[in-house]
Amino acid sequence: MSHTTDDAVELLKHSHAGRDPERLALKYALLRRDPFAFLRGTSALFHARMPNDKLLYKAPLAWTCGDLHLENFGSYKGDNRLVYFDLNDFDEATLAPASWALTRFVSSVLVAAPALDFDRDEALAHAGAFIEAYASALSAGRARWLERDTADGLIRDHLEALRCRSRKDLLDRRCSRRGKRRSLKIDGKKALPASDKQQHKVRELMTHFASEQAEPEFFEVLDVARRVSGNASLGLERYVILVRGEGGPDNHALLDLKEAPISTLTPHLRTPEPRWASEAHRVIGVQQMMQAIPVAFLHPLELGRRSAVLRELQPAEDRIDLREAAGKNRSFREMLGQMGELVAWAQLRSSGRKGSAIADELIEFGSKHKWRSRLLALAEHCAEQVEADWQRYCVAYDDDAFKP
Repeated sequence: MSHTTDDAVELLKHSHAGRDPERLALKYALLRRDPFAFLRGTSALFHARMPNDKLLYKAPLAWTCGDLHLENFGSYKGDNRLVYFDLNDFDEATLAPASWALTRFVSSVLVAAPALDFDRDEALAHAGAFIEAYASALSAGRARWLERDTADGLIRDHLEALRCRSRKDLLDRRCSRRGKRRSLKIDGKKALPASDKQQHKVRELMTHFASEQAEPEFFEVLDVARRVSGNASLGLERYVILVRGEGGPDNHALLDLKEAPISTLTPHLRTPEPRWASEAHRVIGVQQMMQAIPVAFLHPLELGRRSAVLRELQPAEDRIDLREAAGKNRSFREMLGQMGELVAWAQLRSSGRKGSAIADELIEFGSKHKWRSRLLALAEHCAEQVEADWQRYCVAYDDDAFKP
């Protein structure tokens, strides 16, 4: 699993081969910004770098979102139209030792610490709070969930703030309007123009998809643009789609259609993965097992020769502002504890499914103490490796090594 620092640049180039050059250039610029942005966008490199430690292989197998870090939690509207806070990015989802997700998350806390104005002791205390809350929730053996009525602190405040936000608010932010007609804003930040060929491909796909739905008119396409969002996925084929929805211009809906490549964890697994009909089926299948209530409009589709996931668009605003949250030290630590609980609940919810450990094995793992300090030490090592790789990346980027 380990690679030398010398091949980091080539590994990054290889893992991004074939992506849309315009959006890939945006990603490379984002990676240059700071070590945390680099960690978020380089899951393939992170998992190639993980040390060959027995803790990383002897932990019980659990379903994982695959790319667990501080910003891969957020709120979303479920298919029951209620708002939940949970893990919300499953692009890299797969079956792996339970410790893998924990190591990546704790590493992300340590890597993000300087930008959030935490010293080393504070960062370790925050990371420890996450680990302890995870272990406690796992050993309890009960899968719960977070919504406005069950959340506390910063997460509750975040969900309360979303109560007054309407679909119209999102449409006004993402669309232009002339009379009763809306079209997507092409601002170069959240959306880029789609070519005629891309427009035709998406419209044809959605027409076929709509014909198989109970209310096909809901999915009538009004506009299509290339979506700019996230960090890790920049450069993949991805579109934001404005559809008719429930009728008038204030009741249209925004959908996200995103290419689903192979998980970046797959090359490093030592246990076989279940077979899926497609990579999109993998993403959606794991998401439906791990989330208490799945996000709305979740469907696997075929985008030309590529597998893709269709879902309701999740705005970036649906994530907690980490810098603002970090200013409230005790509340921030409480929030990390709740994130640890969410990971445990998701693993319990998906236990005993398609090869994952049964709940009793996870409960036993959560009850043990020896692995906790070891995992923290491993995460420190991984965080140091991320910092070193970022420094090397910066030199290569500034030398134009990542220009097309």
